[in-house]
Amino acid sequence: MKALGWIVVTGMLILQGITYPGHAQKKAGNSGKSRELFGFQLVGKRKAVTVPFELHSNLILVPVVVNHRDTLRFILDTGVSSTIVTSPEAIKGSSPLLIRKVMLTGVGEGNSLSAHVSINNTLEMGGLVSRRQNMVVLEEDVLDLSEYVGTPVHGIFGYEIFHRFVVTLDFHHRELVITRPEDYRYKRRKGDLYPITIEDTKPFTSVVTLLADGREHPIKVAIDTGAGHALLLDKSSSNSVRLPDKLIRAQLGRGLNGVINGDLGRIEGIRLGRFELANVVASFPDSLSFGAKLSSGDSRQGNIGCELLRRFKVTINYQDKYMVLKPVRRVMKEKFEHDMSGIELRAGGENLRSYIVSHVLDDSPAHKAGLEEGDVLLFVNEKPITDMSISDVYRVLQKGDGKDVGVLLRRNGSLIFTRITLRRMI
Repeated sequence: MKALGWIVVTGMLILQGITYPGHAQKKAGNSGKSRELFGFQLVGKRKAVTVPFELHSNLILVPVVVNHRDTLRFILDTGVSSTIVTSPEAIKGSSPLLIRKVMLTGVGEGNSLSAHVSINNTLEMGGLVSRRQNMVVLEEDVLDLSEYVGTPVHGIFGYEIFHRFVVTLDFHHRELVITRPEDYRYKRRKGDLYPITIEDTKPFTSVVTLLADGREHPIKVAIDTGAGHALLLDKSSSNSVRLPDKLIRAQLGRGLNGVINGDLGRIEGIRLGRFELANVVASFPDSLSFGAKLSSGDSRQGNIGCELLRRFKVTINYQDKYMVLKPVRRVMKEKFEHDMSGIELRAGGENLRSYIVSHVLDDSPAHKAGLEEGDVLLFVNEKPITDMSISDVYRVLQKGDGKDVGVLLRRNGSLIFTRITLRRMI
């Protein structure tokens, strides 16, 4: 998807003096006879729970109740080690206890972000509950994730779920199946099993091979559920990563420290385990946005995101260090496409149903059709924008090379109708 090509939060975050949730600790005054469980736990004697999620711009959004009051929507991101509230206004009603200021560092071209540590929170997600949970709360919502995704987004979390449970991502049914590790049993009918490693709280795999120039180039990638793209390649990491001949400049998405700029191009093919996929759209971020922000011990050459992962039913098992991939045959046949119009949108207004053109690519179909930055979309192919999500709009704009798309715009109080003739630019 174009709307938010990807989000990566590689939060090199140090919480000095803060107890990290997820370990049983002694309850004060109990002499060790009873213990209070920290981190997410299954309620009652359940062995597993099923949690519905929404998929927007290839990002997994999960509803989480904070402190028995506010229902927030968190992006499920394997790459983030702490629960981060990006929209501080969303939790003011629950009076979070803020105790310490920290600085967050991640990918993106901006500077570190100021945040506070909040302790003693309760998080509930379906049949899961976490008491005395620590969260990191940004001082202000500088990421504006809701505007890019086109639906309310209040935070990001991941590791605290993945390190404790076996998590199955069922993109077809929009469900997470979260199972206690001791109760999960792998069977061949669930898919193919592949090894992963867990490094600095993040899952990696070496079963990805680039297919180009008649040769095979094995690479190591992070498995990133917080990324909307199919494949990201760090062009500075290895000679195996070569830029395609045809590229376009683009804003690839947003990281914890701001905008991620780079190039988009097509890779002839990749092999993930035994599955081959052709003509894959890949992102090549600028070093300033990505490579320079990774720790010196990070040996990845890229990552795979949900545009690729959604073609499978995916199970991730941190404890036994493997993932399971079961292809969804109908989705496996879908071509990898990118926006064919040349516009970037941001959502605003009531219920985030006003879509404003934030950028028009030079010499693109949208540019030739006369669209300008600041234009407000009203209708797309005679359908009112109020009936479409931002993902719906992008789906229309990335399918049909040579197809005409009629758009009605508002510009400075005037109504303008024009047609965008879509063109595959990569």
